[in-house]
Amino acid sequence: MPKVTVDGVELEVPAGATVLQACELAGKEVPRFCYHERLSIAGNCRMCLVEVAPGPPKPQASCALPAAEGQVIKTDSPMVKKAREGVMEFLLINHPLDCPICDQGGECDLQDQSVAYGRGQSRYHEHKRAVTEKTMGPLIKTTMTRCIHCTRCVRFSEEIAGVDEIGALYRGEAMQITTYLERAARHEMSANVIDLCPVGALTSRPYAFEARPWELKKTLSIDVSDAIGANIRLDSRGREVLRILPRVNDDVNEEWISDKARFEVDGLTRRRLDQPWLRKNGKLVAASWDEAFAAVAKVKPGSSIAAIAGDLVDCETMFAARALVSALGSSLLEGRQTGMSYAADNLAAVNFNTTLAGIENADAILIVGSHVRWEAPLVNARLRKAVKRGARVFVVGPQWETTFQAEFLGEDAAVLGKLPAHVGEVFKGAARPAVILGGAGLAKGALGPALALAEDWNLVRTLDDGSAWNGFNVLHMAASRMGGLMLGYAQKGGIADIVAAKPKLLLSLGADEVDYAKFSDSIIVYIGHHGDKGAHAADVILPAAAFTEKAGTYVNTEGRVQFAEKAVFAPGDAREDWTILRALADALKVSVGFDSFEELRAAMAKAVPALGTEGLADYGKLPKAPKGGKAEGVIAYPIADFYLTNPIARASETMQRCSAELLHGQDFAEAAE
Repeated sequence: MPKVTVDGVELEVPAGATVLQACELAGKEVPRFCYHERLSIAGNCRMCLVEVAPGPPKPQASCALPAAEGQVIKTDSPMVKKAREGVMEFLLINHPLDCPICDQGGECDLQDQSVAYGRGQSRYHEHKRAVTEKTMGPLIKTTMTRCIHCTRCVRFSEEIAGVDEIGALYRGEAMQITTYLERAARHEMSANVIDLCPVGALTSRPYAFEARPWELKKTLSIDVSDAIGANIRLDSRGREVLRILPRVNDDVNEEWISDKARFEVDGLTRRRLDQPWLRKNGKLVAASWDEAFAAVAKVKPGSSIAAIAGDLVDCETMFAARALVSALGSSLLEGRQTGMSYAADNLAAVNFNTTLAGIENADAILIVGSHVRWEAPLVNARLRKAVKRGARVFVVGPQWETTFQAEFLGEDAAVLGKLPAHVGEVFKGAARPAVILGGAGLAKGALGPALALAEDWNLVRTLDDGSAWNGFNVLHMAASRMGGLMLGYAQKGGIADIVAAKPKLLLSLGADEVDYAKFSDSIIVYIGHHGDKGAHAADVILPAAAFTEKAGTYVNTEGRVQFAEKAVFAPGDAREDWTILRALADALKVSVGFDSFEELRAAMAKAVPALGTEGLADYGKLPKAPKGGKAEGVIAYPIADFYLTNPIARASETMQRCSAELLHGQDFAEAAE
């Protein structure tokens, strides 16, 4: 490890570190625009200049200069100060004075660094350059006259998203950043360039002119649009969440989120259920809470009650419903709305055991029945990293446009029983082999054969460095799935068992993907937040809180327990889910053992200790493959439209626009008609 001296402080830095990283390790702030720790080094903004000896007698770009033994680095010398002032002056030559109307105002790197490192005045009087606006789709608003050509957006699209849609045209002062042929950016993580842009050239189109950052209350939360559990920040004003931004968590989402997670936010205020409803004479009519509870109590279900959990609900809601169902003498609980019935007695067999960060180190990957780009865009980005490091990827299922090199082996799940010889050779020779089983694979009975492959290829092993490796992974699609499985929301025969039981009373916890025609003999009580499919089939609607309107515990597909905080209050007469279930217990004259949220959480942690501690849950060892397990049938991916997979997204005008324009090539106004 080389030793360097930064402003008189001597320290050791890791081999391969840059001078900029050495300065950061020494606690020195070095300004930068083009450099980003997750992107390749461009070295084209020249803002990170420092003085280095031995070396040429001029400032050097610290982001592109390797740290070497004996270097003496100065970050605050007169030469460095003058150089940075000059660079800032050049950057501002063509930058317009848009700060009062720019959405980046208040959180703009250019503003902050011009104050901290600029001259405070300009010596230029020439006319500023103007650049025509570019078309980047319904999510990204462009004001390219502000662009300082840092190329962060270009490098993100090429290196992280793997879609070469953004690039530079022309040279010198005429250079412009644009999408090729000025078409919309069509990949699932396109809006992360908004966060990366250090100026106001790329901003959020739906959020344009909505608020200033200092007006907003910031709340830490968890994304529920898929099963990855991305860490997010909710920015709210009053009773409305105005935007969703990613938080840094290297173990989960790094610092990215999908476009759906970011922009479904406007769906939180549309099509909301804000008062109870009762079905009378075939029509839903507004009611009071007392009337609604009386209607439920009138059913007198006894032990003939069941609960189905939706994809977005938190663990507290599911535990409260379990307590209510159990108090009435029933154990009918299910969370797999579409009918899957894989064995869930050993959760290690249905967990993403390699972990999201660990999959980057795999050197051979078999994907079975998963359209990863749509089911988990953040996992897709990690698979790209694995391929860059030399991993080979094979896919069983219909072809989809991968952002990395992959070999498709066929659409029939039966391929698992007769894989080509070269695939077996690759996996048996791999140091870190991995299998990723998706929802479509689970639906075709691929769990057993996949476990057999885990044994055959020795996916669970101890590596040469002594660390443990578990390459068996199941990639879920619902934010509530792993938490629901931990809480027992899994019948042996799946939802078919509940249909066969013909319960008098069916509690639907925001379950909008269920075929309710099979429950024609049941009274359906829908506890949810949007007037979506579940509400249309309900006999009693009890308005609940969305994930932004309540604190909750969520478990992602790798078994990571995470906590979300409450940002705003639910609209109208809507209440937090657990309070509704607690009141239902009174109406049905049973005791559930809790009267407050704290008591509920304590009871849940006592029943399932893993849910009381943040971090990865321990599910034990991978079970042996069942004998005679056979996968068969043509795989069909469950997600038909990436932008419209849950009730919040379906209520979002932005997501509807994305679906119409980006997936179906329609004008949104025409599609709406």
